[in-house]
Amino acid sequence: MNNKIGLKETMSIGIGGMVGGGIFAVLGLAVSLAQGGTPIAFLFAGILALITSYSYVKLSLTYPDRGGTVKFINQGFGRTIFSGGVNNLLWVSYIIMLSLYASAFGSYAPNLFSIINTLTDFHIYSSLIIILATAINYYSIKVVGKIESYAVVIKLVILLSFVLIGIYGLIGNPNLSQLSISNWEAPVKLLTGGMVIFVAYEGFELIANAAPDIENPKNNIPKAYYYSVIFVILLYIVIAWVTVGSLPFKEIATAQDYVLAEAAKPMLGKVGFTIITIAALISTFSAINASLLGGSRVSYEIAKDDELPHHLTSKLWNQPIGLMITAVATLIVANLLNLESISTAGSIGFLLIFAIVNYVGFKLHAEVKGNKIIPLLGFLLCTIALIILISQQFSTNKTGVIVAISIVALCFIIEWIYKKTTPGTMHRQ
Repeated sequence: MNNKIGLKETMSIGIGGMVGGGIFAVLGLAVSLAQGGTPIAFLFAGILALITSYSYVKLSLTYPDRGGTVKFINQGFGRTIFSGGVNNLLWVSYIIMLSLYASAFGSYAPNLFSIINTLTDFHIYSSLIIILATAINYYSIKVVGKIESYAVVIKLVILLSFVLIGIYGLIGNPNLSQLSISNWEAPVKLLTGGMVIFVAYEGFELIANAAPDIENPKNNIPKAYYYSVIFVILLYIVIAWVTVGSLPFKEIATAQDYVLAEAAKPMLGKVGFTIITIAALISTFSAINASLLGGSRVSYEIAKDDELPHHLTSKLWNQPIGLMITAVATLIVANLLNLESISTAGSIGFLLIFAIVNYVGFKLHAEVKGNKIIPLLGFLLCTIALIILISQQFSTNKTGVIVAISIVALCFIIEWIYKKTTPGTMHRQ
C-alpha cells in the first residue's frame, strides 16, 4: 500500500497531462479558427473528452494495467492487425504531441533569449529541448517524476493567477466586445476549431497507465477522470475568454504561437509577458519529459504484446530502445511541420483512438458493468468530429490532413506486414 497513489496524485497525472504544453501551443490557433467563439470551441472539445472519459473509467476499473489504452484496445479486439495498427497509431500520436510541445517551446523561448533570428532560433530551441529531455530520461526516471510534480504546481499557480488578474483586467477593456455572438464563427467552424485543438485535452488518458497503483480504485478512478477533465474544461474556457477579451484579433494573429504571453501584457506589462513565457517553457519542458517516458512505454507494451518486433523490448542505456526512436522521430517532425499541421495530425490521431476506445466501452459494456449508451454516443461524436475536422481542414490545411491520413495508413500497413511475416503472431491472443 506504501506504493499506492491517492486521489490528489492521480488527478495531478490527469491535469498535468492535459495542461502540459497544449494550451500554450494551440490557443492562438484556436482563436484564428473560432474568433470570438473560442471559449465555445474549447467547450465542444472538452465535452467530447468528458464523454470519452466514461469509457476510460469503466475500462480502467475492469482492466487495470500499465499498458492503459494499449491494453483496452487489445481487450476489445484481441491481438489482431487492427488492434496492432491502432496501438501503433497511439505511439505515433505521442510523437506528434511531443513535436507540438517542442514547437511551443521553440516559439516561446526566443522571446526571452534571441540567438540568431526568429526562424533559426525556433529550430535551435525546439531541437535542444528534445535532446535535453531525452538525456534526463536516460539519466533518471525519478528526476523525470520530480520535474513533473513541481511543474504541475508552478504552471497551475501561474495560469490561475493569469485568470484571476485577467478577469479583473477585463473591466472596461474595449476588446471585451470581441466575445459577442456576432464575432463567433459558424457552428461548423467552431466545432472544427475545437477539434483542431482537441490535443489540448488528450492527456487524461495517462490516468489509465496508473490504474494498478491507485488506492481505493472504485472510488478514486472515476473521481480522478471526471474532476480533472471538468477542471481543465473550466480552466481552458476562462483562459480563452480572458485572452480574446484582452487583445484585438489582429494582435492575437501576430502573436499566434505565443499568444498567452502576449495576453498578459495589458494587465501586467512586460513582467506579465515574461512570467507567462517562463510558465510556457516550464510546462512544455515537463510535458516533453513525461511524454517521452510515456511514448517509450507504449512502444514497449506494443512489442511485448507481439504487435511490433520484440527488438523494441530490448534496452539501450538501461531504457527501452523505443525512447531513442521516439526522440529521433520527434526531432524530425518538430522541424519539418508547422504548428497547425502538427496539431491537426495529433487531433486526428487521438480522435480516431478515442472513437475506438469508446467503441470498446460499448462492445464490452456487460463485462465492465457500464452503460452502453454513453460509450456509443462517444464513438458517434468522435467519428462525426473526425469527419468534420478532416473535411474542413482539407481546404485550408491540406498538408496536415495528408500527413495525418498517411500516418494512420502507415501504422496499419506496418502492422499487416509484421503479422504476415512473423510466424505465430496472427493467432496469438
